[in-house]
Amino acid sequence: MYEGGELLLEQAMPVNMLLPEVTLREVIAMGAEHIRHLCQPLLDVHQVFAEMEAAIAEQRPCSVVRLGDGELLTLAQEGVYDAATIQREGGFLPYAGVRPPDLNARDQLAESVRQAHIVGVPLSRRKHFQPLLHPVLRSHHLAPAGMRLTTSAVNYSLHQAGLLNTLLSGKQLLIIGNVAPALAHVLSQRGFHVSGVISPVRGVDDVERVMNEIRGSEFNLALVSAGIAAVILCTRIARELGKTALDFGHMADGIVRGKYAL
Repeated sequence: MYEGGELLLEQAMPVNMLLPEVTLREVIAMGAEHIRHLCQPLLDVHQVFAEMEAAIAEQRPCSVVRLGDGELLTLAQEGVYDAATIQREGGFLPYAGVRPPDLNARDQLAESVRQAHIVGVPLSRRKHFQPLLHPVLRSHHLAPAGMRLTTSAVNYSLHQAGLLNTLLSGKQLLIIGNVAPALAHVLSQRGFHVSGVISPVRGVDDVERVMNEIRGSEFNLALVSAGIAAVILCTRIARELGKTALDFGHMADGIVRGKYAL
């Protein structure tokens, strides 16, 4: 903690100057104000909600995807990190749906991010979150300034802002992912219209099979909780079927377990 914070402040201080009773937190807060002009504004949850609602009403495509450490490590293969680093740092990737090395998954994911309407990005500055985001985007020639970005926690923010119930109400919901049957049961009990369930999703290699099932479904809003494959599925649902798809993530588990009441 010292080397990552107080030491950096020590080294940045003018020679022979004492900074009395000003905490590192206060110094960072003061400095952050001076770099506001370098920051890229993100769409807030109300803007994302409004865009999804409008897309459904107007029957036009809209994909909202999210990037976390799993997606960023997948995208980082052989562009930011070598295979050994991915193996060392990404031990959880098979659980998330990718078995590295998998450059095909990397390229599918990069194309999906390129085509997504709204991309959620991490605000966390932990090692494989925001610090990895920009090197990864640069390695795939993706310019953040040309992307419509929101926070990667937008799935939770919709609930926290009281917008999730409104988003789900009156829609034909297609629920996709390993927890889809349980989520569909809860949503149906709460009075929402679940028009279809697709489960399981066995990682990125299963995307084509899942898409074939999706094509036979009637829906206007897809909730996709399928790890890294969710990004690819959401973008393809929007691009190929003209529908709205939300990368729902672990919000699905939270609803099923009663953590988030609807």
